[in-house]
Amino acid sequence: MIILNFNKKFLWIILLILVIVFLIFAYFFYNRSDETFYMDIYYKGNIDKKIVAFACNVDWGNEYIQPILEVFNDHNIKITFFVTGKWAEKNPEILKKIFEKGHEIGNHGYNHIDYDKLSYEKNIEEISKAHIIINNILNYKPRFFAPPSGAYNDNTIKAAKDLNYDIIMWSIDTIDWREDSTKELIKKRIVDKIHNSAIILMHPTEETLKALPEIILDLSNSGYKIGRVSDIIN
Repeated sequence: MIILNFNKKFLWIILLILVIVFLIFAYFFYNRSDETFYMDIYYKGNIDKKIVAFACNVDWGNEYIQPILEVFNDHNIKITFFVTGKWAEKNPEILKKIFEKGHEIGNHGYNHIDYDKLSYEKNIEEISKAHIIINNILNYKPRFFAPPSGAYNDNTIKAAKDLNYDIIMWSIDTIDWREDSTKELIKKRIVDKIHNSAIILMHPTEETLKALPEIILDLSNSGYKIGRVSDIIN
């Protein structure tokens, strides 16, 4: 009887500890949810099909945009271009050409800076300014925001939410902006990690342009369709 009572007491103590731990976790999780977890941040899509999205971030690389558009046009592919407001302001005709080809336009902020270092008010300012510029040029309201360098904080999340944006990250990074990124390396980084509903980050670079035809062929041979961010998010 003494052993039985001891075991019951021990089990009650364990149960009480678990309840306390759960309550502490629930408090911090739901307390933060109002500020941080109230919207989706997409690292990949939510459609379990063999389709992937290309997300091309644009703040430079004008000389490669037209030939990249031609590659996509030759293969009847439409992707998402995330443009900074500053770039759009300086290159409205290029932006119009991208849009007229049927590609989706996303917001990349006005300046290409680290948004995780900005206040809520500054995040609002940067995202809003880019939104207004894009809308004025295209008469089109973007729904996706890709923070430069993938840098965001709670202020960025709240600002994006308040401006009716979803934040887009990536699940496959070509790292094509780096000087040591060759055509073969870019291709390998995609092919080795490809998966359903992937978001593949790219930029308008010379090596990306060289790699694209082979990447498109390889993905097609593997049964994948290439599309826009909106094609993989319900």
